[in-house]
Amino acid sequence: MELREFFSEDAIKLDLEGTTKDEILKELIGLLKLDEKSEGMLFKMLKRRENLGSTGIGRSIAIPHCRSLVVNKLRVAFGRKADGLDFKAIDEKPVKFFFLIVAPPLEVSNQYLPVLGKIAQFSKEADVPDRLLGIKTPAEFMALLEEKGV
Repeated sequence: MELREFFSEDAIKLDLEGTTKDEILKELIGLLKLDEKSEGMLFKMLKRRENLGSTGIGRSIAIPHCRSLVVNKLRVAFGRKADGLDFKAIDEKPVKFFFLIVAPPLEVSNQYLPVLGKIAQFSKEADVPDRLLGIKTPAEFMALLEEKGV
């Protein structure tokens, strides 16, 4: 299983516009191209997850994630906010890179946790935050995933 298999270039946004945690979550959800009702339900689920504890894992990275009936297979999106945003991350630093993961409650292939783990592993590589900041196109993001072999 390779991480890049789950990403598509149309679910990558390198200039998130939101200025609050809620706006960023809504923008990331928008990348999944769901209907309005599904987007609303997914937003509530992600908010509930964030209220348990921020998904900001440090090093300018957050991985908002949840299981929801609004998707029938694992879906991921990536967003970047170059100047960062307070996301209540564990290191208390602004978050610039957002990896959204949504999976159905019952997932036959059971890829939700492995994908979450791969993103966390990718995020820990020393040069990844700087490299993510420097990419100019969704294709460059995909190439970085490929180069890192995740």
